Amino acid sequence: MAVLIGTSGWQYRDWRGEFYPERLPKRLWLEHYARHYPTVENNGAFYRLPDRDTFAGWRDRLPDGFVMAVKASRFLTHMKQLREPAEPVDRLSDAVSGLGDRLGPILLQLPPRLKADHKLLAACLDRFRPGQRVAVEFRHESWWTDEVRQVMGERDAAVCWSDRGGRPQNPLWHTASWAYLRLHEGTAKPWPSYGDTALNTWCRRLDERWPGSADCYVYFNNDQGGAAVRNADRFAELMRRLGREVASSDR
Repeated sequence: MAVLIGTSGWQYRDWRGEFYPERLPKRLWLEHYARHYPTVENNGAFYRLPDRDTFAGWRDRLPDGFVMAVKASRFLTHMKQLREPAEPVDRLSDAVSGLGDRLGPILLQLPPRLKADHKLLAACLDRFRPGQRVAVEFRHESWWTDEVRQVMGERDAAVCWSDRGGRPQNPLWHTASWAYLRLHEGTAKPWPSYGDTALNTWCRRLDERWPGSADCYVYFNNDQGGAAVRNADRFAELMRRLGREVASSDR
């Protein structure tokens, strides 16, 4: 197992000339991305959930071993707010099944104002298919209870560690046999880049809390100006310096 490092999304116009060659057609961007990184977080699925055929089409374009994490539709997390999860979770699971063996974790990013309800959380997590990895990004302080921690731990669901401004946005709970980290915005220049101090800190946290046998998914969401790809490359280098196996692509 290894540390898998990528970015939250890949279709950013300002990456042209920074990461994507100027004349590379946008329809080939995913293939170019997959030659440089072993994983991506499909952030766009949050706004509009693609159908199964679209996910299957992405699968056919991705190399063996590549992993696509998927951010759950806002219909489930923001509109339904985890209530009546059967239909939205089933629809999500059916759609992402098109990825086959390229499917990685599902991320549930909860609204900042959604307060804790551990029974609601448990019912939602239980609707996912057996073996499906689910990470939850909690964004209201009421979620940090023993009941919530137990719900997550019993289902091997990962508390999504997140960073903004070089600071953790949540308690660094260890609830799963695997890890999920999102880095939203650094304080180095050019904005919103992360500097080595912050990157080294997160590398050490992962290394100290998860053994080398654990999968650790790391995604940079600071896409502006190509900061995410530069930081992803540097994070991989720093993790290797700690002696950790870092997944690589066939460039």
